[in-house]
Amino acid sequence: MNSGKNARRKLLAVAALAFCLGGCSLAPVYHEPVVEVKGDAWKDSPWQPAQPAAELPRGVWWKVYRDPVLDGLEAQVEQANPNLASALARYDQAAAYLNQLRSGLYPSIDAGANLTQNRQSDDRPLRGANQPNVYAANTVGVGTNYELDLWGRVRNQVASGKAAAQASAADVQSVRLALQAQLADNYVRLRGIDAQARLLNDTVDAYARALTLTQNRHKGGVASGIDVSRADTQLRAVKAATADIVAQRAVVEHAIASLVGQPAMQFSLAPRLGDLNVPVIPAGIPSTLLQRRPDIAYANIGVARAAFYPDISLGLSYGFQNTGEAALLTSPYSFWSIGPGMLLNLFDAGLRDARLAQAKAAYEQAGADYRATVLAAFQQVEDDLALLKYDRDAEDEQNQAVKSATTTLNLAMNRYREGAVNYLEVVTAQAAALSAQSSALDLHTRQLRTSVDLIRAVGGGWSREALESVAANK
Repeated sequence: MNSGKNARRKLLAVAALAFCLGGCSLAPVYHEPVVEVKGDAWKDSPWQPAQPAAELPRGVWWKVYRDPVLDGLEAQVEQANPNLASALARYDQAAAYLNQLRSGLYPSIDAGANLTQNRQSDDRPLRGANQPNVYAANTVGVGTNYELDLWGRVRNQVASGKAAAQASAADVQSVRLALQAQLADNYVRLRGIDAQARLLNDTVDAYARALTLTQNRHKGGVASGIDVSRADTQLRAVKAATADIVAQRAVVEHAIASLVGQPAMQFSLAPRLGDLNVPVIPAGIPSTLLQRRPDIAYANIGVARAAFYPDISLGLSYGFQNTGEAALLTSPYSFWSIGPGMLLNLFDAGLRDARLAQAKAAYEQAGADYRATVLAAFQQVEDDLALLKYDRDAEDEQNQAVKSATTTLNLAMNRYREGAVNYLEVVTAQAAALSAQSSALDLHTRQLRTSVDLIRAVGGGWSREALESVAANK
C-alpha cells in the first residue's frame, strides 16, 4: 500500500517539475538580419518603404505581355518541368521530416507479446533444486514512454524543422519563379530574333532588287562592274547574317523545349510577327522586394545547447506474465512499472561544444548570406530600373535615327538611278539603315528582357489588389 503511495508521490513530483520547466527553451530569440534602407533608395524610380506583405500573390505575371503562346508555354512549365518537380519533391521531404520531429512532442505507445518454451541449463548459477528443466514464459503487455523536454530540445527541433519546411516551400516558389522568368526571357529573345529575321529577309529582297538594278545598268553601259560587285557583296553579307540568325533561333527554341519538359527534336514554335509591348512598371512595386525574399528562423542553437542537460523521460508499462498457466490475462499475473528515467553524458571530448559552435556559426553565416542577398537584390532592381529608363529613351532616339537613315537610303537610291552618284553612296546608306533598324529592334528586345528580370528580382508580378494592399499598409 505504501509503495503505491510513494509511486504516486514520485509521479506528481515529476509532473510538477515538468510543468515548471516546460516553457524553457535554450534557443536565442530570432531577429531578422538588419539591412539599413533609406527612403530614397531607388535613384531611377520612385518607391515606397517596405511594409510586411509576404502574402502578396505572385500570380500569372507573364500575362502582362498579352501573348497567348507565352501563356500556354508557362502552363507547361508548371506541369512538366523536371527541375520544378524536383523542388516539389524536396519540399515533400522537408514536410515529412517535420512530421517526424513533431511526433517527439507526444508519447510513444508500444504493445508486445512473448510466448516461449525454454530449457534452462543444469549448471545454471543459483538454480533451485525444484526448478523444472523445461518451462513456459508468457508475457503480454503495453508500455509508453514520453520525453519531458524540460530544456526545449524537442520543441527546438520542431521549430527548426518547421523553418526548414518553410524555407523549402519558399525554394519551390523561387524555383518556379526562376523557371517562369527564364522561359519568358527565352521567349522574348525568340520573338526578338523573329523580328531581326523579318528585317533581314526584307533586306535580302531589297538588296536583290538593287543588285538586279545594277546588273541591268551595267549591261546598258551606265554602271560599272564595281557597282555590281558592291551590290552583290551587300546581298551575300545579309544572306550570311540571315543564316546566322536562323542558327540563333534554333538554340533558343531548344532551350524553351527543355523548360517545358519536351525533347528539343520534337518541339517547334512558328515564327510570329508583331512586337511585344514593354509592360508599365507601377511606382511602388519595388517596395515589395524584401517581403518576397524568403526568411529563415533558426532554432538549431537551442537544440545544441539542450545537449548539455540531461534527457529526462517518463516510462509506464503494464501487462501480464506467467509460466504457462491458464488465465494469463487475470489479476494474479499482472505487473506494472512507472517512473522517470534520466540520461546525462559526463564526457564527450568536446563533441557538444563543437556542435554548439557549429550551430552558432551556421546562424551567423545565414545572417550574412541574407544581408548579401538583400544587397544583391537591391542592386539588381536598381540596375533593371536604370536600364528600363535609359533604354526607353535610347529606343525613342534610335527610332528617329531609323527614319533618318531610311530617308537617306531612299535619296541615295534615287540619285543612283539618276546617275548622280555611284553605288558606293547607296551601299553606305544601306549599311546605315540596316544598322539603325537592327539597333532599334535590339533595344526593344532588351527592354522586354529587362522587364522580365525586374519581375524576377521583386519576387513575382503585381496586381491591382496587391498594390492596394501595399498602399493600405502605408
